[in-house]
Amino acid sequence: MNLITKFSVGQYVYGNRSWLRIIDSRLKIIIVMIFLITPIWAGPIWRLSLVVCLLLITFLSLLPSRVWWRSLFFLSCLSLLIGFISILASSDIQSLDSYLRDPNELQVVVEGYKKWNILHIPLQKIWFINFGPFNLSRKAFELGIKTSTLIFTVIHSVNLMLLTTLQEDIVWGLSWFLYPLRKIGFPISRWLFQLLIALRFIPLVQEEFQNIIKSISVRSINFRSLGLKRSFNILLILLERLFKNIFLRIDQGAESLLSKKKIIIKTNRFRTLNPSRSINVIVNTLSICFICIAIFLRKLYGAL
Repeated sequence: MNLITKFSVGQYVYGNRSWLRIIDSRLKIIIVMIFLITPIWAGPIWRLSLVVCLLLITFLSLLPSRVWWRSLFFLSCLSLLIGFISILASSDIQSLDSYLRDPNELQVVVEGYKKWNILHIPLQKIWFINFGPFNLSRKAFELGIKTSTLIFTVIHSVNLMLLTTLQEDIVWGLSWFLYPLRKIGFPISRWLFQLLIALRFIPLVQEEFQNIIKSISVRSINFRSLGLKRSFNILLILLERLFKNIFLRIDQGAESLLSKKKIIIKTNRFRTLNPSRSINVIVNTLSICFICIAIFLRKLYGAL
């Protein structure tokens, strides 16, 4: 089982079958920042709209389905699981014997007032087991939506950009935005070079994780016969070996950089010169329109 080819998370996939590859890297960074920043202090409607927009972009991107469907499926399951746990953890679970204040004490009557509880399960007894009461409040439901949608938008938007954009293009796009800071004296080139090394280090981490999984499958460890304590001990040993291998890769990369007497960092050479065609101009123009429309809609309908 090759996890690097089946789960291409954070890796650039070569090919020409996607209009996402045509978009300028600077516009891609702005679009990703919209998905990362606009959910802050936004309501559930805007967050759900971003998820739907990301799904539409994924399905209409013309990327091969084998590239994104596995990561999208597991990310959706993870987001739904965390959202469900958030709903259960923040729901109002109280006993009927507890003293509750009468909501009619409030004299303020708001037109179109929304009820606090979406779902109420009273105290029930089935045989000898007591169930309830359970109150699913609106705040708990909104918190579940916020956590699940935030995880989905943050991970999937960045993953789409990394799938369709060269790492050098990302570094060059960031250097274009950070160019004024270079005039002040900030070491922008050094920071971006560290970012480039970190992006290239992602496949190495996935390779080490794949080697650990292969080592477990080859040895055919029967965790049921080991018991909970020994199985947990083996898990800790595997995690320790994983981090040791990762740190060894980091040490080797650092030694290779230190062996060079002088490193000249020029972010301008990272820019990929694409041929100027009409389709490129159309796609980039539509991307600019999407950015303007997204900012406008966030101002109108994205507030809490």
